Amino acid sequence: MAQRKTERLMNLFFLLLAANQYLTKDQIRASIADYRDSTPGAFERKFERDKDELRELGIAIETGSRDPYFDDEVGYRIRRDDAELPDLSFTREEAAVIGLAAQVWDSASLAGESATAVVKLKSIGVDIDTDAMRMVEPRLSAHEPAFDDVLTAATRRIPIAFSYRKVDGTESRREVEPWGLISVRDRWYLGGYDRDRRAPRLFRLARVISDVAHVGEPGSYLVPDGVNLRDLADALFPAPPTEAAVLRVRAGRAQSLRRIAELVEPIDAETDRIAVRYASTRVLAGEIAAFGPDVVAESPASLREAVITRLRAAVREDA
Repeated sequence: MAQRKTERLMNLFFLLLAANQYLTKDQIRASIADYRDSTPGAFERKFERDKDELRELGIAIETGSRDPYFDDEVGYRIRRDDAELPDLSFTREEAAVIGLAAQVWDSASLAGESATAVVKLKSIGVDIDTDAMRMVEPRLSAHEPAFDDVLTAATRRIPIAFSYRKVDGTESRREVEPWGLISVRDRWYLGGYDRDRRAPRLFRLARVISDVAHVGEPGSYLVPDGVNLRDLADALFPAPPTEAAVLRVRAGRAQSLRRIAELVEPIDAETDRIAVRYASTRVLAGEIAAFGPDVVAESPASLREAVITRLRAAVREDA
């Protein structure tokens, strides 16, 4: 049941993203098997819940009509510029979109149903942007039995409990407020707040060895602002530094960067130039941006642009 719902959510995402016009409820229902096989009342309930869950994942669903000058039926779409993400400086909402797009696994039923839905829309004259579909084409596997239940819990903000086997073979019961799923080195992990450890944790789904039980109601907790599962994964699985950066740092500031510097040379009485090595442009850009005017990235250009993007985003949020 959970897998069917997940497939339905993905198919709805596909359709609204690929359509170059607003889709009416009738068009959406006719294009997705699970909607088509439901009674009118059941379809309305499923569709409203699915829209809410996509929006909870940070996906903006736009409403409107094909001709605003006439009393057309309200339709729905996902704007491509809202769904496509930059290479750098992901917000929590953008990361949620990436997480949803990444959860396309090699399921024949999902691929087949999505293709059928697109064909149906084309057959009734709906303009489909096939390029938009490429951003969510199947590329990851999700064979862990707990995947669908955990994804549903994360989407609906339901606390869960499960038995978990650690690397050393010991087992324990864990109670978690799930924040989302992330793929690290071709393995799926649940990120969330561990109520017993009272701290954020990542759990490898392959080590969940029991059914996933609900231990709370939907919406019974909030995901903290600023949560980024990729940052949590980077902390637990640090990559070796492979890139070099040159930074201008105000004297006496940014001690965390100075501690990892391979070279520090004074420019004048107020400023030093330092050289640091790093593995992730995104992570280093975030750290540099946090220091504001005290640190300036001189090179490489990709790092400098990433910092500028971060600072511009911060200005927009404060405006």
